[in-house]
Amino acid sequence: MTEKHLSSQFDSELANLSSHLLAMGGLVESQLRQALMALTDQSDEIAEAVMAGELRVNAMEIAIDEELTRIIARRQPAAVDLRLLLSVARVTANLERAGDEAAKIARMVRSIMSAGSSSLPLSDLRLACDLAAELIAKSLDAFARLDTATAITILKDDIAVDREFDGFVRKLVTYMMEDPRTISASLSLLFIAKAIERIGDHAKNIAESVIYVVKGADVRHRSLTEAEAEIADIADARIDIGQVHYE
Repeated sequence: MTEKHLSSQFDSELANLSSHLLAMGGLVESQLRQALMALTDQSDEIAEAVMAGELRVNAMEIAIDEELTRIIARRQPAAVDLRLLLSVARVTANLERAGDEAAKIARMVRSIMSAGSSSLPLSDLRLACDLAAELIAKSLDAFARLDTATAITILKDDIAVDREFDGFVRKLVTYMMEDPRTISASLSLLFIAKAIERIGDHAKNIAESVIYVVKGADVRHRSLTEAEAEIADIADARIDIGQVHYE
């Protein structure tokens, strides 16, 4: 009876932790979409709001880390429970860094506005930024459900973000060669494109954490083919994050 009671308490703690993590993810996703809006609308006000949101994301990261520390110290988890909690720490760190990239985009938008360049291909970044924001949302959903199939999809989609980045860089080089007066603003746009590419990387890292929790395999720095091989024997691996504690 005591063991069941403790298990119930642990499940409640995991559910609470999951709620805080998803709230942080929702804020970061909102930052990304606002950063895109600031870019396309050339809005200093929206850019300022994105940068202000960075402080909230940082505070949420600290709060989740403290909550994790308390749970680990109190429960001394093992096996899948420990992998889950370690992965929550990874996800939190990646979300905080994605929030940093959103703030960087906002700062670069203000720099572009100061340069006064209106001929640059600002709209070309919309697809990449939308895709990166979608990847963050999908990666959080995959982590909440521990859905390895969606995790693999995200690893594939990150390749598309990388391709968008490479194509945009080539286009920017052409702009700078044709009109040297655009070099300063083009460099700011390049930093934005790189920030978007890194956001895709953070979504990929979160997806890799899903595979780590479910399979116990660390697929970081491994190829997509190797990651797919690790989960090939998992049939419809979808588990709710609040249902992970099996004892």
